[in-house]
Amino acid sequence: MSLSHQFVFGIYPYICGAIFLLGSLIRFDRDQYTWRSESSQMLSTGSLRVGSNLFHLGIIGLFFGHFFGMLTPADLIHALGVSSSQKQLLAVVAGGTLGSLALIGLIVLIHRRLTNERIRATSRGRDFLVLFWILATLLLGLSTIPLSLHHSDGGEMLKLMAWAQHLVTFQGDAAGFIAEASPVFKVHMFMGMSLFAIFPFTRLVHVWSGFAAAGYVARPWQVVRSRRIGLNK
Repeated sequence: MSLSHQFVFGIYPYICGAIFLLGSLIRFDRDQYTWRSESSQMLSTGSLRVGSNLFHLGIIGLFFGHFFGMLTPADLIHALGVSSSQKQLLAVVAGGTLGSLALIGLIVLIHRRLTNERIRATSRGRDFLVLFWILATLLLGLSTIPLSLHHSDGGEMLKLMAWAQHLVTFQGDAAGFIAEASPVFKVHMFMGMSLFAIFPFTRLVHVWSGFAAAGYVARPWQVVRSRRIGLNK
């Protein structure tokens, strides 16, 4: 295992995670006015609804699919009666479907931003950076499907799961599990990790607000007193 491999898959994930968390916190603290999705709906509706819905449906599904799929212990999966090959097939079908939805939606959004003069005029370099970065990451992810089907026993998937689980538990041997993984997987993983480092400097920060909105539903009751009652007292 080379030093570069050890750095990219053993150290770089922590760097991306630190930038993701600290960068988001600093931006929220110092530049809250920019903490929004910067929607272009007011400039032009057009294909926004279709593209945005497809993209968000696909990308949210992929995020939680990767999160639970990579971090759920293999022993727990087997205890539920699901074999490694079955989980591999489920990951391929679900990932392929959600990835395709996200890809179609993203292409619609990119086409809209490039061809609509009003939207293009208000776009920034970082907007195109994140769009094309996600596009490349999605294409790489979809290109891993034939490789996953070739390893239908789930062996390659188990190595990726071990890598992710050793990372989140801060074990120093994580990079070794994927030393022999296909370069396509490695580039896809690098692009995905780097997206977290880019996150705080783009409009993607509005994702945090989405989680906050979910918490708003479970908020405690707010006590409100009438000003008139206070004056009567």
